[in-house]
Amino acid sequence: MAHKASQRALELFAGKYNCAQSVFAACAGETGLGEAERLAVASAFGGGLARQGEVCGALTGALMALGEKQSAALAAGPVAARDAVYTQAAKLMEEFRAAHGSILCRELTGCLFSTEEGQRAFKEQDIRNKVCNKLVAFAAERAAGDERKSPNHIEG
Repeated sequence: MAHKASQRALELFAGKYNCAQSVFAACAGETGLGEAERLAVASAFGGGLARQGEVCGALTGALMALGEKQSAALAAGPVAARDAVYTQAAKLMEEFRAAHGSILCRELTGCLFSTEEGQRAFKEQDIRNKVCNKLVAFAAERAAGDERKSPNHIEG
């Protein structure tokens, strides 16, 4: 499933969707949310949270997917499930940082999307293909691959 999720995330990202939308939509859980709803929910998280250069949108999409996968457990035992999600999320964030050197969009891309100059540099320097594609694929693969049972996985 991890390869399938990263492939789908890259397809969405190559189209008209941002990094967060692409990863979250590609890492569908079993909550009944369809792709259109996932794309809508994650729409404000691209460009490092609403183009602010903060936490990478691909990582944010993956974190949302981790939380969604625990929805049944969260309903049954909110504190234990939330703590398990925190542990999984911290691990994912550390893996992302170790693999890419940062979790901040502005550091990863060298662009600040809240400015016209940053948006122009993103396009002119082909950052989408040179940098972001690998971040999207990595985040989707890790979020989808989280189905392997870890010590912190809680059954719903």
